[in-house]
Amino acid sequence: MQSALTDFIPLFILVALATLLAGFIILLSVLFGPRRRAKQSQKIAPYESGMNAIGVAQRRFPVRFYLIAVLFILFDIEVIFFYPWAVAFRQLGWFGFIEMLIFVGILLLGYIWLWKKGALEWEKSDK
Repeated sequence: MQSALTDFIPLFILVALATLLAGFIILLSVLFGPRRRAKQSQKIAPYESGMNAIGVAQRRFPVRFYLIAVLFILFDIEVIFFYPWAVAFRQLGWFGFIEMLIFVGILLLGYIWLWKKGALEWEKSDK
């Protein structure tokens, strides 16, 4: 039991030194850091690349944006499955080829269904 605790003494010392150093750095910043707050509106105004901000910073995105983003991630992750199939193509033989054809067929059906539903259209057309 005694030797098990002595093995962890360097770890305890490291944790203690790290805690002391973090506390010391925070103490230094409190003691020597600036204490004044920026009260002028020009100092706290948003500033981007040399241009003044126009409008509000938080605007609402349409739900279609999130729908297209989620669909992109979904199809992108499904395409990742092609890589392990291509690596093991020779070992899988015809069974693996037919399985991948079924997988691609299901992906294609899902893509066509989304296309027909208009989920991939950024803006709805009135035509």
